[in-house]
Amino acid sequence: MSCNVDDVREAQVKAEELRSQVNYHDYLYFVKDAPEASDAEYDELMRRLRAIEEHYPELITPDSPTQRVGGQAANAFGVVEHRLPMLSLANAQSYRQLEAWHKRAAKLAGRDDFQMVCEPKIDGLAVALVYEGGRF
Repeated sequence: MSCNVDDVREAQVKAEELRSQVNYHDYLYFVKDAPEASDAEYDELMRRLRAIEEHYPELITPDSPTQRVGGQAANAFGVVEHRLPMLSLANAQSYRQLEAWHKRAAKLAGRDDFQMVCEPKIDGLAVALVYEGGRF
């Protein structure tokens, strides 16, 4: 990934600007349900931020959008703890990217003999349903 920023001070300013933009769009998308940016525009902001942070790892902050999975939940819903983590595909758009995600998931799980269900993405929603006795 190309960073296109040659000076660490300039990179820091740009990274802060990109974090602010991503956080703003996350808020609109996840909390207000009123996105202003297309998926492609949002992905480009994240790609540029990741590129800067990869080139200048000292600029990575714990609260950076690149360091979290998912977004904020709307306040209208209760908090639920999942027995197994729901993991993001991190915008896997090719078989190679999906395979790399699978390797990371296997490392996290400590095994690679697990099954997955892959389904089309429905924007803005993630749900895990557990059926017990034919009911969920």
